[in-house]
Amino acid sequence: MTESSAYHLCRLVLTAFRSYPALKMECAPEPVVLAGPNGGGKTNILEAISLLAPGRGLRRAALADLQCRAVDEPWAVVAEIKSPLGFTTLATGLDPEAAGSIPRRLVRADGKPAKSQAVLSEQLSMLWITPELDRILAEGQSARRKFLDRLVFGFDPAHAGRVTRYERAVRERLRVLHDGPQEPAWLNALEDEIAKSGIAIAAARLQMTENLNRQMEDVTGAFPAAVLRLEGMAEQELEQNSALVAEEVMRARLAAARSADRQSGVSSIGPHRSDLRVVHRPKNLPSELCSTGEQKALLVTVMLCHAQLLRHWRGIAPLLLLDDIAAHLDEMRRAALYDWLLATGCQFWISGTDRDLFAPLDGKAQFFHVHGGEVRAV
Repeated sequence: MTESSAYHLCRLVLTAFRSYPALKMECAPEPVVLAGPNGGGKTNILEAISLLAPGRGLRRAALADLQCRAVDEPWAVVAEIKSPLGFTTLATGLDPEAAGSIPRRLVRADGKPAKSQAVLSEQLSMLWITPELDRILAEGQSARRKFLDRLVFGFDPAHAGRVTRYERAVRERLRVLHDGPQEPAWLNALEDEIAKSGIAIAAARLQMTENLNRQMEDVTGAFPAAVLRLEGMAEQELEQNSALVAEEVMRARLAAARSADRQSGVSSIGPHRSDLRVVHRPKNLPSELCSTGEQKALLVTVMLCHAQLLRHWRGIAPLLLLDDIAAHLDEMRRAALYDWLLATGCQFWISGTDRDLFAPLDGKAQFFHVHGGEVRAV
C-alpha cells in the first residue's frame, strides 16, 4: 500500500468514550492490529472510529451509552486523517449544551461546525465488518435492506436523505389513512413523494448490486463470489421501464391500495417491501441454506469488493474496520483474507484476542496490545 493512495488515520484522540477516560494513539500508514483479551477495549476503539462516518456507528448504540461513567466531561472522538487530498481533522461528540435534555451529537471538520453528518462521508470513506453482520444474510428483509443502503451511502450520501423522506412519507400516509382527514390532495402529495423517493431508492440499490456483481465476476479462491439479486415491485418496474414510468405505476398502485392499507395498517407498496437475496455463486446455493462459515465468507467477499469499488470511484482506498474476524476463519481463509486486505491498499484496523492469529501480518502491520483501557505499541 502506498501512503498516497489511501485514507490513513494517523492520530486518534478519545475523551470520556466508553472504557477510555482519555486515549491518544499515533499511527503509521500501515494496517493496525489491536490484540488483547476480551473486554479490554478493542471494539471500543473501532466503534469510536466508526462514528467518523454518518450514522450510529458499528454498534448502533445510543449516544448516552457511549459516555465513560468515570468522567463527567462529554465524550468526544477526534481523528487526523491523511489522504492524497491532504490532512483533515474530523471530530464528533456529545453536545455539552444538550445535558439534561435529549442527547445530541456534534460534528466538526477542520475545527468548523458541520450542519449535518454528511460532511463526514465527504471527507472520509469507511467500511466495517463486525460479528453482528454475520447474521445479516440469515436475518429478515429489513436488516438486509439496511445493509445494502449503507453500501449505497458510500457512493451517494444523498441516498440517506431519500430514505428518510421516503420513510417519513410512508408513515404520514398511513396516519392519514387511519386517522384522517383523508383529503385526496394531501394523499396524492404524499404518494407522489413516496413514488419519487421510492423509485430513486430502488434505482440506487439496483445500481449498487449491479456494480458489485460485476466486481465479483473474477473472484476465486478461499472466499466465494456472491450473486446479489433485488426482489420487489419497484425494482421489477425499473428493469422493464424508465424511472418516470415506474413512478407513475407506483402512484397508481398506492392509490389503489388505500383501502387495503387502511385496514391492514401496513403500507403494501414500495421498496420497503423489497428484499436482497444473496447466492453462493460456485454452489448456486441461496445464502440462507449455506453454513455459517460460508455466510461469513460471502459477507467478506461483498465487503472487500465494495472496498475495491470505492477505491476505483474515489481514487482513494477506504478505511476498513474488522472486529474479531480472524478467530472465526480457518488458517487457509485467514491467510487469504490478509492477502486480499493488503492488496486492497486500505489502511485496515483489525482486532482479536490471540496475537498469534495475526502472525502473517508481522512486518506488514503495526501491533497494539489493548487491555484494561490501556493501549501500547508492541
